[in-house]
Amino acid sequence: MKKIIETANLWKLIVLLSLIGIILASYLFYNYLAVKPSTLCSISDKINCDAVTKGSLAVFLGIPVSLVGLIGYFLILYSGLQKNKKLALFMSGFGMIFCLRLTILEIFVVKVYCPVCIACQVIMAFLFFISLILYRRKTI
Repeated sequence: MKKIIETANLWKLIVLLSLIGIILASYLFYNYLAVKPSTLCSISDKINCDAVTKGSLAVFLGIPVSLVGLIGYFLILYSGLQKNKKLALFMSGFGMIFCLRLTILEIFVVKVYCPVCIACQVIMAFLFFISLILYRRKTI
C-alpha cells in the first residue's frame, strides 16, 4: 500500500503547524502579561480572548494557560525536528485534551468564544492526527 503523504513531509507539517501554534500561543501569553492587551481578538462580548488571557480561565493550577500552550507547542516543534514519534504523540495528545477542556469551559461555563483558542484547538487536532499516523508507521 502506497503512503499518501511521505513521512518526511509529515514531519515538516508538524514543524510548520507547531510554529503557527507558537505564534498563536505567544499572542495569548503576551495578552496575559500586558497591562493593556491587544484588541485584535476582541470582536464582541461573546467572541474575544479575554476569558483566556485575563478572565477566570487564564490560569490553571497557578500556571498561565497560554504559557502551558506555548511550552507544549515548543515541545512539539522539538519532537518534529528530532523526529521523535513518542514525544510528538504524547505532547499532541496532552495538547488535545488540554485544548478540549479549555474549549468546553469557554462554551459551557463562561460562554465566551476565543477565536485564537479555537484555532489552537484545530491545529492541535491536526498535530495529533499526524502524530498518530507517524507513530503507527514503521519508519522514521
